Amino acid sequence: MFTGLIQGQGMLLRTDRYGPDARLVIQAHYDMRGLTLGESIAVDGACLTVVSFQGNLFTVDVSLETLNRTTLGHKPPGSHCNLERALQLGDRLGGHLVTGHVDGLGTLRSRRQEGRSWRLHFEVPSELDRYIIEKGSIAVNGISLTVNGCGQGSFDVNIVPHTLAETTLGEVKLGEAVNIETDLLGKYVEKILRGFLNRIGDSPPSGGIDTVFLQKHGFL
Repeated sequence: MFTGLIQGQGMLLRTDRYGPDARLVIQAHYDMRGLTLGESIAVDGACLTVVSFQGNLFTVDVSLETLNRTTLGHKPPGSHCNLERALQLGDRLGGHLVTGHVDGLGTLRSRRQEGRSWRLHFEVPSELDRYIIEKGSIAVNGISLTVNGCGQGSFDVNIVPHTLAETTLGEVKLGEAVNIETDLLGKYVEKILRGFLNRIGDSPPSGGIDTVFLQKHGFL
């Protein structure tokens, strides 16, 4: 489990292919003291397992599923990545609960400056729409961000100067893909409600679940 607060950046030195799988060799640009074999680390938002390390150099295995779901299989040597080690009990939860299980890819469509910050507009697959809400949380390349606005197949986030300086977001080009993880809580709520509706033989209204529907079934 992670928070989406990036601890530092790293550089991908090489990608070794093993049939459908791969192994990434990454050089961290910050102190990785205390790293252990088998530890989980989020690389651009994807939870991976450390299989070897020496100093700030470490290696992680990447499965076919992760390669298909994320940008990791297409990153060239020399590219930068966001790094976050797993959350420890007792740590401050300054971002939001991030699993490191990427839902899919988004695409940067526009950026504009607003004061000292930047507004980034991303396009996402339609199946992720229902999990993205205004003022909700979302992880983009592992970074915990607040959704400032959302529409059909898209959302906006505001990037403050600190986040721009400490992460790789400033390097993302228009049309480039990013890893997206939507809020974990929405997925569980949806599955629980769908199971409930299946049991009672009902379905939500065409406009979606609203307060009238929730009152009808005793949730309010």
